[in-house]
Amino acid sequence: MLKHLPVFIIVILFFTTANAQSNADTAKHSPVDTVVKHIPADSIAKHLPADTTIKHTPADSVVKHVRDTSIKHAAVDSVAKIPSPDSVKKHPPHTPGVKHPPVTVVVKQSPIKTISDKQYNAYLNGTDMDDMALPAELNHYPTPDKALKFKKELSLSPIQVGNINKIAVELHRKKVEMGAFIIRNEKMLDSLFHNKQMDEGEIIFYSNRTGLYVGELRNAILQACFSTEKILSDDQIRKLEALEKSLKVD
Repeated sequence: MLKHLPVFIIVILFFTTANAQSNADTAKHSPVDTVVKHIPADSIAKHLPADTTIKHTPADSVVKHVRDTSIKHAAVDSVAKIPSPDSVKKHPPHTPGVKHPPVTVVVKQSPIKTISDKQYNAYLNGTDMDDMALPAELNHYPTPDKALKFKKELSLSPIQVGNINKIAVELHRKKVEMGAFIIRNEKMLDSLFHNKQMDEGEIIFYSNRTGLYVGELRNAILQACFSTEKILSDDQIRKLEALEKSLKVD
């Protein structure tokens, strides 16, 4: 009996150790099982299904909504930007029967003793008082101003009127420009002699400048007559000269 006692004790210790180990294993695995049992994966999937999320905010509906609203707003803006016929400001119709009052030309007094009031205003307004176009007119080269004056009687075409009008506008600009230069140069000569501050060189310089300005003015007038003759036909030039003669006789 005493011989088998150690063996019996070993067997009891073995079973005791095995039982304790099995209890520990169950204690370790029990939380997992309880978690699985309390919050199963199937229940989570059922409470929060992926389909419900997609159905609430589908990507297609968002894209369609944004696209549709942008197109509609653009359409509204485009309509708003187009002015209506009523909003366009209407200009009052031109009434050919209404006559405008004539422009009154105020004669300025000449500030220079060597230039009369008439000459002074002619220089300012670009008027030829010295008949500088006579060499051209006497040889059938009319001035552009006279050709435009009788444009209806000469039956000038719109192209002829346009070309001659360009010549007349440029000639008038040149007349006014040279007239201002002549007035300024004459004023300088008067000032030099009045203040007794001139010498031989200054007299030569300003006297030659007078001739230079007058010569440039006459050149511009004769060039305009030369250009006008090229635009008119021979019959129109003869008719223009006949009209001028009839006016002089009357």
